[in-house]
Amino acid sequence: MNLVYTGKTKDVYRLDNGNVKLIFKDDVTGEDGVFDPGANTVGLTVEGAGKSGLKMTTYFFKKLQEKEIPTHYIESDLEKVSMTVKDAQMFGNGLEVICRYRAVGSFYRRYGAYCKEGQSLDGFVEVTIKDDERGDPPISKEALVALKILNEEEYDQLEKLTKQISKIIKTELEQKQLYLYDIKLEFGRDQTGHIMLIDEISGGNMRVYDAEENYIAPLELEKLLFN
Repeated sequence: MNLVYTGKTKDVYRLDNGNVKLIFKDDVTGEDGVFDPGANTVGLTVEGAGKSGLKMTTYFFKKLQEKEIPTHYIESDLEKVSMTVKDAQMFGNGLEVICRYRAVGSFYRRYGAYCKEGQSLDGFVEVTIKDDERGDPPISKEALVALKILNEEEYDQLEKLTKQISKIIKTELEQKQLYLYDIKLEFGRDQTGHIMLIDEISGGNMRVYDAEENYIAPLELEKLLFN
């Protein structure tokens, strides 16, 4: 394996056959020791976070495969805390596509003058540029097209896939009386140019609450989901 990239929560290796191996870490994003899925820095290290994230990711990717939604997933090894995936071409330097069901996190911090915290947003989709230095700024469809990061058809497909994937995850969580407030997804192109879901689907990239509106931490979420 050849190390390609050392990320905040995963290390990325290229395999001899052209596929990619992701090694999940116990580091999670946040600030001042508090977890935040939208943060640009590693906020804390939580023992078992890597395996927990991989377990949830594997579960949801398999669910999406059953529904014939394109993903980069090939296989996982929980003991080695690794996942083998297809190689993907990023959109520019990477985009984050967020589906928001409730006004929390960065959305509420930005637009709190116009909404109440926790207010329903009905699956609103927002795209941000992956750029730690500039705070991952939101970007519109028109700007993405103008900058040639993607075209109009690709944006529409990203939005459609995001809503479809998020609804599947939301429905799955609701079976355990857990409620998805927002989720951050990433997409890339495969070797033929087709769009597929990449990265992970875990407690580290979503906010989930219980029926009493108590926030569920990532490790606790995994336990509740599989118990």
